[in-house]
Amino acid sequence: MKRRVSSVLRTILIIAILIVFLYPLFWMITASFKQPSEFVTKPAYALNDGFFWQNYVDAWTRGNMGTYFFNSLINTLISLVLIIICSVTISFALTKMNWKFKKLMSAYFGFGIMVPVATTLIPLAQIFQKMGLYNTRTGLILVYTASAISFSVYLITGYLRALPDEIIEAGIVDGCNVYRLMWSIVIPLMKNAIITVLVIQFFFKWNDLIYSMTFVSKSSLKTMQTGLLYFENEFGSKNWGAIFASVSISVMPMLVMYLALNKSVIEGMTTGAVKG
Repeated sequence: MKRRVSSVLRTILIIAILIVFLYPLFWMITASFKQPSEFVTKPAYALNDGFFWQNYVDAWTRGNMGTYFFNSLINTLISLVLIIICSVTISFALTKMNWKFKKLMSAYFGFGIMVPVATTLIPLAQIFQKMGLYNTRTGLILVYTASAISFSVYLITGYLRALPDEIIEAGIVDGCNVYRLMWSIVIPLMKNAIITVLVIQFFFKWNDLIYSMTFVSKSSLKTMQTGLLYFENEFGSKNWGAIFASVSISVMPMLVMYLALNKSVIEGMTTGAVKG
């Protein structure tokens, strides 16, 4: 009887938590389809009468969300490729190779996690101004990549330490050089860890506001989050339907990626947590 009661209470608690976390998303999506009159004549929690797609058209065209979406997508995807290449190779060198300054470099990347983002903005802005990287896509991609490497190395090294050295040694005995070893053995075995880094860094870079506001002022190079910040000024007044539509557009890529890859993310986060 006690087990049944505890099971029922646990189920109720889980349902309550799901409602608390999912209702804002549901409310945002339904509000994005409301007509302007519905925001005035009905309470905020009321469901939409139909699907008013003009909100998405206004957000995509008049609100320039199409341009901002494209900028965020290009910046994020290129940054992710560079992050994975750098973090995987660095992690492999720190965990599976022997060289003179290995411990020093490991401490260096560990220290990079502790550096607050705000302390780097002014020096980076001055450097970018002198190098001609301010207000460029290249500058923003470089910042995205550099700011993510320390944390990504931390995650991947935790996985590689749990990878048996015998597998690496067997590949060397079979005649693999370091490049063949990485491509044919290490990367396939650490697929879940790479996907975990991809998803986490995608969320960070897609939601970035501080870097994009600091290093980009051109409207044609603004990202989704910067565009959302100044969105209402595009209409002169608050078009709530278009505002909710633009927020929904910015959330959908993250939601789709997580739903598609959440299993691999969970496996990647738990790999190496238990020995044996």
